[in-house]
Amino acid sequence: MPPTPVVLSWSTGKDSAYSLLTLQRDPTVRVVGLLASVTETHDRVSMHGTRRSLLRAQAEAAGLPLYEAVLPWPCTNEDYERIMGGICERLVADGVQAVAFGDLYLEDIRDYRVKQLQGTGLQPLFPIWCGPDRTAELAREMVDAGIQATIVCVDPRQAPAELAGRRWDLLVSEGALPAGVDPCGERGEFHTFVHGGPMFVREIPVTTGEIVQRGDFLYADVLPVEGSPTAP
Repeated sequence: MPPTPVVLSWSTGKDSAYSLLTLQRDPTVRVVGLLASVTETHDRVSMHGTRRSLLRAQAEAAGLPLYEAVLPWPCTNEDYERIMGGICERLVADGVQAVAFGDLYLEDIRDYRVKQLQGTGLQPLFPIWCGPDRTAELAREMVDAGIQATIVCVDPRQAPAELAGRRWDLLVSEGALPAGVDPCGERGEFHTFVHGGPMFVREIPVTTGEIVQRGDFLYADVLPVEGSPTAP
């Protein structure tokens, strides 16, 4: 059987990156694109707050086309489902057969993904699904594989604010993530931006800019290094 054409739901973070690496190593599938949601008003990736230009730099470094679901702000659940429904129709028209997600162990999120793909002609895949007792091991696997990531969003109600802007891979290597914080941030403690790893053909040079609070979250603005191909 030929490999299944898959599009990967892409958050710009480490779980997406490790999912891509896992799928790249699986001969039964063929990754044909990345799918990311972007907030139109802010021109940034939803939730992570990553600049759209860096999202596109990641897709280019992965050598994959990028499907962008452009969302309004504020975005109702009805808006989100309508827009994603249109994206699913486009994927099917392009010959895609499955959508992969980098979820780890939250059953309600997985159930939602499965429900939303029912009747679309797309199969859900969860290439790095594990369990809450295995995320420390999974984090070390990611770092050992060469994934480099910066923490770009922190929920200070669940994790120390000073994690914003820190290198996640170095914190894992040093065993410096605080006790009680999931090493993969699966409960929403933090989110990351990946700028290096074997799933990319080249590293994306970045630096950390201003750290600001928006609503309940702290965001570290990741910027392309001046003079790099991704810099404006």
